[in-house]
Amino acid sequence: MPLNDLEELARIAFDWIWATDSEDRFSYLSSGAERLLGRPTASLIGVERSALFCEREDLSLAVYRETIAARRPFRDLTYVYRHPDGTARWFEISGRPLISPEGDFLGYRGVGSDVSEQHRTRHALVEAHAQLSEQNRRFDAALANMTQGLCMFDADQRLLVWNRRYLEIFGLPEGALDVGMSQRAIIEALVTLGCYKRGVTVDAVSEGTRTSLTADGSKSVLRELADGRIIAVTHRPMPGGGWVATFEDITERRRNEARIIHMARHDGLTDLPNRTRLREIGAELIETLRGGAHLAVLCLDLDRFKPINDSFGHAVGDTLLRAVAERLRAHVRGRDVVARLGGDEFAVLSHVEDTAGAAALAERLIEMVGAPYDLDGITVEIGMSAGIALAASEDGGPHNIERLLKEADMALYEAKAEGRGTCRLFEPQMDETLRERLDLERELREALQQGLFELHYQPLVDLSDNRITGMEALVRWRHPERGLMSPMVFIPLAEETGLIVPIGEWVLRQACRDAAAWPDDISVAVNVSPLQLRHRGFVQSALGALAGSGLKAARLELEITESVLLDDTEANLETLHTLRKLGVRISMDDFGTGYSSISYLRRFPFDKIKIDRSFVRDCAAQSEAGAIIRAIVSLGASLGITTLVEGVETEPQLATVRAEGAQEVQGYLFSPPRPIHEIAALLETSTRSEGLSAGTPAAGTLAA
Repeated sequence: MPLNDLEELARIAFDWIWATDSEDRFSYLSSGAERLLGRPTASLIGVERSALFCEREDLSLAVYRETIAARRPFRDLTYVYRHPDGTARWFEISGRPLISPEGDFLGYRGVGSDVSEQHRTRHALVEAHAQLSEQNRRFDAALANMTQGLCMFDADQRLLVWNRRYLEIFGLPEGALDVGMSQRAIIEALVTLGCYKRGVTVDAVSEGTRTSLTADGSKSVLRELADGRIIAVTHRPMPGGGWVATFEDITERRRNEARIIHMARHDGLTDLPNRTRLREIGAELIETLRGGAHLAVLCLDLDRFKPINDSFGHAVGDTLLRAVAERLRAHVRGRDVVARLGGDEFAVLSHVEDTAGAAALAERLIEMVGAPYDLDGITVEIGMSAGIALAASEDGGPHNIERLLKEADMALYEAKAEGRGTCRLFEPQMDETLRERLDLERELREALQQGLFELHYQPLVDLSDNRITGMEALVRWRHPERGLMSPMVFIPLAEETGLIVPIGEWVLRQACRDAAAWPDDISVAVNVSPLQLRHRGFVQSALGALAGSGLKAARLELEITESVLLDDTEANLETLHTLRKLGVRISMDDFGTGYSSISYLRRFPFDKIKIDRSFVRDCAAQSEAGAIIRAIVSLGASLGITTLVEGVETEPQLATVRAEGAQEVQGYLFSPPRPIHEIAALLETSTRSEGLSAGTPAAGTLAA
């Protein structure tokens, strides 16, 4: 074909045409080559083709030489050429050898095209495919390693995705599920296989899913399996329809929570209901009094227990207490309640016909408890005294379990005063105690007016370096006749009369003033009464105390008990949230002894929980108490909450608490509460000795 015709063909079908001689030097280049190569075609005539296109010379020359040697056509060879403007371009060329009639090789003639754009597009597609493959790999890895089961459904309730953990939770084999399977078909399969507990229907499970999806926010549905496991199922709607369901086995968590709640309401030594649980049961029984029924409340106290405990040791004493609990439990009727109030004090709630029936029960229990005990070869004998209070349905008066317990306790006091081993029924004249209470209330008001209160401080110690991190403010009453009075004497009265509000306000102001003089890394903890927190001006009172003292809000820690949250919960939570936003730290005191400590940890982000001393008292000797401490510490760690253990008094207790992972401690082992004039020296000693050592004079032990 003539070259002019080739030029026309190039314009129509190709970008340019080329030809080389037998030495592979350009002998012809069409006009289109100049635009694409960025050089005049005349300057390229006689230039070896490999010099123009071969960026990877070793590979390209090898291809050329192989092609030339074989004397065969070649097609679709792509070469990189760097244009004079600095950009890299890709060319695809093809050619055919020219052979003379005599069979001599004369060179090549071929065509070329600029494929730069196609190359870039192909590269982008390859890159996108690689990214998509990586995303799929990560998605598959995430599904395979989830601790929760997962299913994803489309808007038509058809299964899109599931993971292996879902199959494991329900014991399904590989291949049991298919893409496109309806959610109802899956539920039917699970019910048919007996995965759910007896009585669960397909409709019930489907309705649970529907209710969860229509609820505001993410809400878990609990489903019990046939083997007793509890699965929390959470449904999250997806944009455009469908949902993602996650399945978490919370069996162990629920057991731990139930165990903690049980321990909070039961005595760790005897497993009897404790005072908290007794109040709950008593309130319920009083509400059910009908038709001449009587409820007897018996307060029981062991006689001669302390000498046995001192003579044979606490282990024998604990064994004796458990034996007493078993006898009491075995000698009351099934619907009666036996509780341990603490120490060697017990209580019984029993339905009786009249006062004579209550007295007969008390005498029978006294006789039964007084029989000898054989404790691992040690024979011991104790006695018991009882106080009785009675509530009757026909007397028409309002009954209160707290009041009945107080009356029974007053009667017990009288019984012990008469020589022990007896029982007394509460009588109105015993209310002399009430008159004394009124006198104490009057003196309490006068003490507030005359400024007879003072603060003592007990260190809070960080176990990581035995260094004091804060002080708890504890109020004392300097009575003109009785001397220094413990808060256990007057705080309950202040709570009942409402005097706790002005007393608490004074404590808060004074504690902030005292703490302002301490080092900046020492905080002050102040107990807050439920009445204080419910008071309308409490937030302003706290802000006033901080402003008046110059103390930073972050150095003030307010300690509340969960009773704060039992009444007016939303209002109290709002107050706590307000204080926390201002920088004040909030801690829950006496954790584990109340009604629902765990639920409140979910409703409010406490900075610290203080594990009640009741769990510490026997933790070194009883694994159950240590297990409770460990569970609470673990719970706090998972929620990012600091845990402090109260009431550490011995080295074995400290060792146990430290081993269970607690972060802070408080107790007489380090220091008793001290008056303000001793605190500066205590802080200086702690800093100078690089930590407060338990059991040293500098630490202020019991001996100090």
